[in-house]
Amino acid sequence: MRSPIMWIPVTLLTLRGSEYNRPIATRQTGPGQTKRSASRVGAMSGIRSDAPGERPSRRLSKAERREQLLETALMIVRDEGADRLTLGRLAARAGVSKPVAYDHFGTPAGLLIELYRAIDTKRVTAFRDAMAAQERSVGKTAISLAEAYIQCAANTTDAFHAVGAALAGSEEKAAVYQELLGQSVEMFAAVLKPHSGLDPAELHRRCIGLVGAGESLSAALVRGTCSETEAVNALASLIEGAVSGTDDA
Repeated sequence: MRSPIMWIPVTLLTLRGSEYNRPIATRQTGPGQTKRSASRVGAMSGIRSDAPGERPSRRLSKAERREQLLETALMIVRDEGADRLTLGRLAARAGVSKPVAYDHFGTPAGLLIELYRAIDTKRVTAFRDAMAAQERSVGKTAISLAEAYIQCAANTTDAFHAVGAALAGSEEKAAVYQELLGQSVEMFAAVLKPHSGLDPAELHRRCIGLVGAGESLSAALVRGTCSETEAVNALASLIEGAVSGTDDA
C-alpha cells in the first residue's frame, strides 16, 4: 500500500501548462540564469523583485514579501533542486537579509512546508477558477476533474514532488497532508455543486469518497496495475454517478 507520506495525489489537481506543473531542472544554473529567474519571479508575483543590484520601486508589505520569497523559493527548487533550498540561499537570491527569511519561515522545514502548501493552493485555485469560467456538462466536468487528478499522479518531475520528497517522513508533512485533503474535498464540492441537487452536507460526504477513490486509483496507476486511461475513466464514472445519485438510502 502506498504511504500517504510519500504520495499525495489529492494535491495534484492542476491545469495543463500551469507554472507549477513544469519539470524542475537537473543542473545548477549560472549567474546569468539566476538573475533572469529572479526577474521572472517579480513578474509572476505582480511586484518588482529586489534582487541584488536592483533598487525596489517601493517597500513591500509583509504579505508581498512573503509571496516574493515563496516565488523565489520555487525558482530555486526548479533551477537547482530542493536540496539547495535553504533560508540562507533564499535570502541571497531574493536580495534580503537572513533575518527576513527566518522571520517569515522560522526553519528550513518551515520554508519547505509553506512552499508545499503554496504550490498546492495555487494549483487547486487555478483549476477551480478555470472550471467556473465556463459552463460544462456533468460528463465533461467529471472527465476534467478525473484527468487533472490522475494525470498528475504520473508526473513526478515537478517542483511539488521535489519538495514533497525533501519532506518525506516528517511530521509536518503528515499534518499538511490532512489539510490538503480537506482542501481538495472542498474544491470537488465547489466544482460539482452546479451539477448536483444533493444536500450540501451529502455532497460533501460524497466528495470525501471521491477524493479517496482518486487516491486509490492514483496508487494503482503508480504500481502499474492500471493504465492512466483506465484510471481516468474509472474516476470520471464515479464522479458522475455520485453527482447524479439521490439522498435516499
